[in-house]
Amino acid sequence: MTLQQQIVGNAMQMAVCTLSPGQTVYCEAGKFLFKTANVSMETRLGGPGSGGSGSGSGSGSGSGGSGVGGMLRQAMGTAMQVGQRALAGESLAFQYFTASGGEGTVGFAGVLPGEMRALELTGSRAWFAEKDAFVAAESTVRFGIAFAGGRQGMSGGEGFILEKFTGTGTVIIAGAGNFIDLNPAEFGGRIEVDTGCIVAFEEGIQYGVQRIGGLNRQGVMNAVFGGEGLSLATLEGNGRVILQSMTIEGLANALKKSQGGDKQGPTGGLFSTHAG
Repeated sequence: MTLQQQIVGNAMQMAVCTLSPGQTVYCEAGKFLFKTANVSMETRLGGPGSGGSGSGSGSGSGSGGSGVGGMLRQAMGTAMQVGQRALAGESLAFQYFTASGGEGTVGFAGVLPGEMRALELTGSRAWFAEKDAFVAAESTVRFGIAFAGGRQGMSGGEGFILEKFTGTGTVIIAGAGNFIDLNPAEFGGRIEVDTGCIVAFEEGIQYGVQRIGGLNRQGVMNAVFGGEGLSLATLEGNGRVILQSMTIEGLANALKKSQGGDKQGPTGGLFSTHAG
């Protein structure tokens, strides 16, 4: 069944979901806001799917088979998923909400001032999102961790670890500032983006990292004074891309500056002392 949800607010949005009897939605621990009394809440270490890349085909207790062997496989799958989430710096647990005895309401919120977006998965394309973008999803959506690869990880910083959503149903994500939707195919097939501005993109979009300029005067000027460091993210192909107007690092630096503790350094960019 389709998840009935409404995103409300402006500067810091909230998602209010109406659950049909027996319908379940789950969220990352710490993003629950409120619920009606007939909605039960359960915290679990395991999430829908098999973890890893999110390409596993089962969820819940029925995916590991029966008997001792099935229980062992399920326990190992949960442990692997929790380990990968810990490696990615994600929350270790999910909270599950199920309505009983009639319709129920549950609300969720992100952790930064900004927008939220409901994505509808049809099973034909997965979605990838930046770390910490996930807020909540139907139980039919599988959550996993994807790694962009060593080269992108060394060059792109936060772009190294991505959340991956597969299956069918609604998934709700959040970001900082305002969102803009783009398709690289409408801009010559490729766009170049500050690595901190990527919120999410559809499967089929090729993600990479490129150096800003060469080892020449202009390249050094870009790195030292441009505020972007040495690299930009590249997004290529035909598909939906969601970008945010505010980066987490930019917000952190602005807060530190307002408290008299500007850690960005006199030039920003390459010389930034932000520890992240």
